Amino acid sequence: MLRISRVRQALVVTGITSLVVASSLVASASATSIKGTYNKADAATVPSTYKGTTLQVATDASYPPDESMKGTAMVGFDIDLIKAIGVTLGVQVNENNVTFKNILAGIAADKYVIGNSSFTDEKSREKQVNFVDYFQAGEGVYALKSSKVTFTGLKSLCGMKVAVEAGTTEYTDAVNTAKKCPSSKKLTVLSFQAQTGANLAVSSGQATLGFVDSQVAGFIVSGNKSFKLVGSAIEVAPYGIATPKTPAGKGLAKSIQAAIKTLIANGTYGAILAKYGVTEGGLPASKIVLNGAIS
Repeated sequence: MLRISRVRQALVVTGITSLVVASSLVASASATSIKGTYNKADAATVPSTYKGTTLQVATDASYPPDESMKGTAMVGFDIDLIKAIGVTLGVQVNENNVTFKNILAGIAADKYVIGNSSFTDEKSREKQVNFVDYFQAGEGVYALKSSKVTFTGLKSLCGMKVAVEAGTTEYTDAVNTAKKCPSSKKLTVLSFQAQTGANLAVSSGQATLGFVDSQVAGFIVSGNKSFKLVGSAIEVAPYGIATPKTPAGKGLAKSIQAAIKTLIANGTYGAILAKYGVTEGGLPASKIVLNGAIS
């Protein structure tokens, strides 16, 4: 959740995203299972601190298709991926539905061991946690179908009322952009504790547009006929799974990194992304790195 960082470029492909897809990921999407299989070598890398325990994972489940609630169950590609990582490493994981802006603080307080919630790997965040990069996304915009608004970059937000989720990179980008807007074109940033609140602000006309991760914008529009995508994705950057900024936390990050590479190799990773229609954000094994923030 962007939950996202920045590479100053606008990319265009079908819909709002235009992210490079490795051919190996496309091929691996034909895997028949999304559950993963135990890997003895990867499991051996898990720090002793975490062996024999249930790893508490913090996720804000208001961000489909990445993570959301279906009845009492948490679903999404992030959810399937962390479960497959757990199977690969031979560890138990337990998802906790946590407000996004409270996740990193919860990891610092030892309440959670993993943050798994569409986090953009940013240098400022790397001061608080380790990140295992596993996906990439951009920032996208959606509005009511009747809207005449255009979007060509952050400066075009000036003069509008923008709905964002609190604590996200979109929130930060919108607030920083507001400071640069001329007084004649004031940018009003409306922040909400969950993405659902931002969506409601747009649908009710309280906000001119919603500002969110690109693949999430596409998902929102696909499920609401009153919305449309506006412009192209900007600020493409990696997502990261967060672990504590401790020696054991760094070791766990390396274990997660190894597991994701295994999931790419055996086709599980590609199958999970294909299930949720987000293969365009997939990364090859060479891009599964620790703390690879762009900015």
